[in-house]
Amino acid sequence: MVTEMKKRKIDWQQIKEMLTSTFSLRRKQIVEDEPPVADIRARWPALFSERQIEAEFARLTSVDLKGSLFAGLDKYLLRFLEVYRARSGLVELNSLLSTLDNDSSNQRQRAVVLMGLPYYLKDVAKLYKKVQVTDAEEDWTKGMAVGILMVEQNDRVGFAVVLEEEIIFPSISDFPTAVALLMGLLFALNIDYPRGLKYTFEVIQKVLMDIGGGQCSALVHGLSKLKSCFLHCC
Repeated sequence: MVTEMKKRKIDWQQIKEMLTSTFSLRRKQIVEDEPPVADIRARWPALFSERQIEAEFARLTSVDLKGSLFAGLDKYLLRFLEVYRARSGLVELNSLLSTLDNDSSNQRQRAVVLMGLPYYLKDVAKLYKKVQVTDAEEDWTKGMAVGILMVEQNDRVGFAVVLEEEIIFPSISDFPTAVALLMGLLFALNIDYPRGLKYTFEVIQKVLMDIGGGQCSALVHGLSKLKSCFLHCC
């Protein structure tokens, strides 16, 4: 697998077969040994491609990675935006909602819902970090254990997924896709949700992606109860 990934023209069908046949061994090593991300990347480099993270997530959950998140976002989009607007005292939510005045596309609404979750749920950590393309690159990911990097250049923004201060997936087209790939990595690498973003990731998993949600998923219609639900029943 390592040799194949070094080739100029990678045989992705062969890579898929290799990852499928070594799934049990890989899970055993990842779950039991808990190696650093860098070690997993060196041992299983093919896993760190967008298409293979999607495949690994499907092997683990029998759920489509991007499809489940996007479907959940579209299902609850208007409800989330409604309750965000009702929290008029949260400056960060108001700032995000104001961006919809210039761009109310479905993609932008999805991004606002995801970006607003930590503020609405009062998680203490940040899901994303903004930098300017002119900033020193060595500072871009400093202090980021888990998150999305937003690189701003004039009126354009690029997205990347970060784990353990390393960019894993660069050049992602949009924020919701970056979040989906981040979720895929957390599942594939058996990484616990960071304490400061625990509620955010649980809402993404259990409500939006409908994985292990149970009665918490039903409470999306009373979103003010979501955090209480995760504290007491999930």
